[in-house]
Amino acid sequence: MAAAGTAAGPAGPEPMPSYAQLVQRGWGSALAAARGCADCGWGLARRGLAEHAHLAPPELLLLALCALGWTALRSAATSRLFRPLAKRCRLQPRDAAKMPESAWKFLFYLGAWSYSTYLLFGTDYPFFHDPPSVFYDWKTGMAVPRDIAVAYLLQGSFYGHSIYATLYLDAWRKDSVVMLIHHVVTLVLIISSYAFRYHKVGILVLFLHDISDVQLEFTKLNVYFKSRGGSHHRLHALAADLGCLSFSLSWFWFRLYWFPLKVLYATSHCSLRSVPDIPFYFFFNALLLLLTLMNLYWFLYIVAFAAKVLTGQVRELKDVREYDTAEALSPKPSKAEKPLRNGLVKDKRF
Repeated sequence: MAAAGTAAGPAGPEPMPSYAQLVQRGWGSALAAARGCADCGWGLARRGLAEHAHLAPPELLLLALCALGWTALRSAATSRLFRPLAKRCRLQPRDAAKMPESAWKFLFYLGAWSYSTYLLFGTDYPFFHDPPSVFYDWKTGMAVPRDIAVAYLLQGSFYGHSIYATLYLDAWRKDSVVMLIHHVVTLVLIISSYAFRYHKVGILVLFLHDISDVQLEFTKLNVYFKSRGGSHHRLHALAADLGCLSFSLSWFWFRLYWFPLKVLYATSHCSLRSVPDIPFYFFFNALLLLLTLMNLYWFLYIVAFAAKVLTGQVRELKDVREYDTAEALSPKPSKAEKPLRNGLVKDKRF
């Protein structure tokens, strides 16, 4: 197995490919790698884990403790900040029940995306402008820079918390099963990419995905706040409409344009040029491809919602994820926010 990548890359950043070039070169590289793998199987996988995976038990323990910390912090923020805010703003009971979840996610993703933006554009890391560089000088067990390690700890522990939250805290939706799969895949990618020292490409993946979550939760919050205190607030309604448009455009641009052409191209094609025998090539590319397919799955819902708006089937933006569980039939608050709804229903002002 290769012990290191190339000492340096090309003289300048490689131009971003087209979709056709991604398919042609990525598929060609994968086929060549499959043909050249004479001893592929469980034996190679076990040797690869033993030789290239570097993840100490204390690091896993710290990850688990931080995941518990996120859960405790969310509980405290919901009871002491989000619920009182919903009550003070006199949100409608249904909106008040859903607001804490969106507020929690908005604050996390805003902070996480801001930090990854700083790493990619406020430091000397060239990963965004030159994605193939994520594999230059790759070495087994290479040191992970502290600033990237911090991002990995925060993101990995949050997705560990998110798996629990999807099952027991968040409102159950039509896409919750896919969301649960997404969280599991993301957590596996974060932990395994850290262990195999693919942390450079990991930061790029996180940056390209978190921006959509920021805009989604921002839009939902404005949807909840536009009808409060018994009146309609135009500023929040406008922000919700603009947020929905921005969310739809950024989803395509970041997740379906930049992500495959920057990340998948680098991992499926460029990685083999820098490290011909790169460990777990098929495993990581399969997970990244699955992530791409889930992004496409959700984008189809976005397109379907836009079509309903354009055809007049939906005249007012009530929830940017229109495909949520049919709440009109049996509205159910999230498990964590049930006490909030009960309290607001008993409030005579509502």
